[in-house]
Amino acid sequence: MSESEYIVEATADNFAELVLARSRTVPVVVDFWAGWCAPCQMLMPVLHALAEEYRGKFILATVDTDREQQLALEYGVRSLPTVKLFMDGQVVDEFMGAQPPAAVRAFIDRHLEKPWDKLLTAALVALDGGQTDQARRLLEEVLEQDPANLQATLALARLQIRSGEAQQTQALLDALPLEHRENPEVKALAGLARFARAAQEAPDAAELERRLAEDPADLEARYRLGARKVLAEDYEGAMEEFLETMRRDRSFQDDLGRRSLLAVFEILGDRGELVNRYRRRMASLLY
Repeated sequence: MSESEYIVEATADNFAELVLARSRTVPVVVDFWAGWCAPCQMLMPVLHALAEEYRGKFILATVDTDREQQLALEYGVRSLPTVKLFMDGQVVDEFMGAQPPAAVRAFIDRHLEKPWDKLLTAALVALDGGQTDQARRLLEEVLEQDPANLQATLALARLQIRSGEAQQTQALLDALPLEHRENPEVKALAGLARFARAAQEAPDAAELERRLAEDPADLEARYRLGARKVLAEDYEGAMEEFLETMRRDRSFQDDLGRRSLLAVFEILGDRGELVNRYRRRMASLLY
């Protein structure tokens, strides 16, 4: 038995108390090991050192599988060592085999509450409640502490679009690491920012409608009216404008009608009856 208050030896008799119940207040990392297992002997000092370093931010529970075969069977342990992380009484993550200290640290860190987590939660609540100034202040504070926080970046981008700051939104998204550029929400917000910029530079919807009544071939007015409809969440109306732009002139601003349709598909999550219907209509024009 370890003398550390952060390391416990789990058995079938105390597993419910030491692991399941305790994981409702703090993450519990369970190391399934055996004395004959050489990789287990390599991993165990790494886990023990991190448990001492983190001083209660997580609890390490060790399970000797030679003695606790039923526990190993119950939790599907097929090779040793196996490490499972419990939160709220459930396994939320795991790995098998000896890992280098940096990998074990990263495994644990992604489940620990960060100093900015509560700030981010408060920011999202404020944003949903329309408290724009408070949400902006909190999100900027989160990003000062964690510049790579994707959730905060996306929330700030949504706020900027609502506030008419589409140019800043594009710069914010362009600064994201390359691995985030293909994130569906990033692509959707980038498209929304482009529509917002187009709408900001346009006359109001009534004037655009008047221009189109006088000249249906005014594709600049048609595109900007479509952009306004996107921002008003009239996605079907917007896609009608973009489809008509595409039908009239594929060469207009480098096939802007088709590219705008694709951007709306991304905003809508690239699925659903509306997307499928307009994808078919777009395809019929293409082929």
